Amino acid sequence: MSTRAFFFNFGFAFAALVTVFFLFILMEGKSLQNEADQEVLSKETVKVTIQTIPEVENPPSVSPPVGADGGVIEEALTSLRQLVDLGVTKEGDEEPGIIQAVYLTTNSAGSVGMIEYVIDLARTTQINAVVLDIKDFSGKVAYHDFALKRFHEEGIYVIGRLTVFQDPILANSNPELAVHNASFLSVLQEISADAKPSLATVWRDNKGLAWVDPASKEVWKYNVGIAKNALEKGYEERNFDYIRFPSDGSLRDMMFLSWDEETPKRETISSFFAYLRKELPGAIISADLFGLSTIKRDGIGIGQVIEDAFEHFDYVSPMVYPSHYAKGFLGHENPAEHPYEVIKYSLDSARARGITNLRPWLQDFDLGADYGVEEVRAEIQAVKDALGEDYVGYMIWAPTNIYTSGAL
Repeated sequence: MSTRAFFFNFGFAFAALVTVFFLFILMEGKSLQNEADQEVLSKETVKVTIQTIPEVENPPSVSPPVGADGGVIEEALTSLRQLVDLGVTKEGDEEPGIIQAVYLTTNSAGSVGMIEYVIDLARTTQINAVVLDIKDFSGKVAYHDFALKRFHEEGIYVIGRLTVFQDPILANSNPELAVHNASFLSVLQEISADAKPSLATVWRDNKGLAWVDPASKEVWKYNVGIAKNALEKGYEERNFDYIRFPSDGSLRDMMFLSWDEETPKRETISSFFAYLRKELPGAIISADLFGLSTIKRDGIGIGQVIEDAFEHFDYVSPMVYPSHYAKGFLGHENPAEHPYEVIKYSLDSARARGITNLRPWLQDFDLGADYGVEEVRAEIQAVKDALGEDYVGYMIWAPTNIYTSGAL
């Protein structure tokens, strides 16, 4: 064989091997993406679940019916109806002990690289748990079967986080459950007296995100259904966030279809807390609250009072991010530069009110100040010093999902 022919054949074989390799990687990635896609509750599925089958308490992790074929849609609805009686609850979850967790977004929980990154953190630091969004800020629902399996293989405690009343997908799919814009509705009624609350009048906060009515029992059922589904899939704990009334945007323009605007916000939110405990007996559940709830007793305009959460949740998780405290707090021009003092004071205040099940959220992001090893360590030490023998850990938040490993 000539030298020229040899190099030609060698080049052809090498190109074929490279092609096969990349096809393999592509198929592996597609397989993982398809798995994630099958977990996601789309906007259309939400609408079918809430409106057609209002009693269902376990929203399915299936794709919505496609097209207008009646047989396909009826088959999908039949599958949904079969979920009505599932109502999963589990008695007597084992208490986890000290939990030191990092957080992953929905996208990160679908990334093999990010999953392995957290596993490496657990192997090389004190991190022993992870928080995954099972319903994120957009209202998208995903159960992350692959991530859950990998973390459990490594003995990592997995917490499923649900954003509750901030839910654009549910609000836009079911406007009768949404918070509405009273001023805009009035304008429409001047044009047409028959105008009613609709998708066009859904209220949105400063980020353009829609909310659902915190007093709506259908909204309560929907979120409990997701929590029960997560329980059945093997999540050790359900963590509830945005369990409050909206805090920013044109608040005076908000109009509610379920909340009567006379019942105190605190009473509405506390009733939801009690409902969660009743519907999830024996399950480990935690509540995310504003950091100021450790200090203030008035519900801070959103209905959150820390004693109410203490009564119904296994863990109360105030978001004591120093960057979120106002200028002048504790006499500091910039509270973000004083993480130890801010966090210890907040947790000491909660402890003085009899709250003993505190497992706070800490910040690992630059806002108001640069946060590195020294600052994150100061936060963790403040939690340990404030809680003493009641220390049960912390959860730490980085929007990038990349953490300061030297501090953990």
